[in-house]
Amino acid sequence: MKNKFLSTILAASICVLATACGSASGNTTTDVTVNEETAETAEAANVEEADAAELTDSSFPMTIQHGLGEITLEEKPENVVAIAWGNPDVPLALGVIPAGISEANFGPRDENGLLAWTAKAFADAGVTPNVFDDTDGWDYEAISDCAPDVILAAYSGLSQEEYDRLSEIAPVVAYPEIAWTTTWQEETINDAKALGLENEGKELVEETEKLIADKLSQYPDLAGKRVAFAWLSEDDLGTFYIYTNNDPRAAFLSDLGFVMPDSVKSLITSDQDFSITVSAENADLLNDVDIIITYGTESLVEAMQADGRFANIPAVKDGAFVLLDSNDVLAAASTPTVLSIPYAIDDYLKALNDAAQKIQ
Repeated sequence: MKNKFLSTILAASICVLATACGSASGNTTTDVTVNEETAETAEAANVEEADAAELTDSSFPMTIQHGLGEITLEEKPENVVAIAWGNPDVPLALGVIPAGISEANFGPRDENGLLAWTAKAFADAGVTPNVFDDTDGWDYEAISDCAPDVILAAYSGLSQEEYDRLSEIAPVVAYPEIAWTTTWQEETINDAKALGLENEGKELVEETEKLIADKLSQYPDLAGKRVAFAWLSEDDLGTFYIYTNNDPRAAFLSDLGFVMPDSVKSLITSDQDFSITVSAENADLLNDVDIIITYGTESLVEAMQADGRFANIPAVKDGAFVLLDSNDVLAAASTPTVLSIPYAIDDYLKALNDAAQKIQ
């Protein structure tokens, strides 16, 4: 079911175009009757389409508040630019082709610098993407050349200075409250709202959540498992990090029905914490963790199993890991978007289930 929703939208668009492109011929009474009926049907469709457009455009002018201020959009945007992680996926999933997008900065990318699900969306639409190489900083000139009516960045880490400079080009949809903490649901709905497609964005979220629930029903052993998403360095295990639910990678685990271990909760000192720092000397606090998700390879597991500070943690002892290689699709998909979820959820759940089978 990869990219089911985008494919459905694009297919529907093709059907509408095909219906609109017809021809009439012949002078018999029967032909005239058919042509009259076709004309009446087309006229009714045009009226419905006009009413729908008027209903959509009635949401403008629109004011959107976010973590760096607020914007006012006077009318429905025509040219859309989507920057930072995942934001390009939202308009694409809604059938809107961005005039320009950011290159992906992590994971396996194609010749255009795009992740597989984003590249597939452009390919399905038959469009060559206009991609900014902004991994070392925003390409303000390239963004400006797109003449955008709005810049989508609902999931991002924009500084106030960057936001102010981008705002000189076009209104910017920044993160709701705290940088890099936007969930995939918030990203979808907030970006969709700026397009005048808030209801469609909400429907897309509901459909995606239903897909998640349907997929989870195939893995009953995962229900209620206590999972920690960590960052560890094989070269230096002295300190490691565990992401809180403010990070969308960890928040997505809650969407999948997993539980944050009590040991992790106890180490969170602020509701704005993005991650917590743990000394290896205190690693045994994590005895209630069933599964560890982290970036790395089997050599990391072997190093932890050989390190007395980690060796007795049940998840380490059992080898109950989901290891994310930075060159693998799952590593990129672990920070979810509305397109990456249907693309990668089968592989992600299988990897989690494989880890769960190792729990003693």
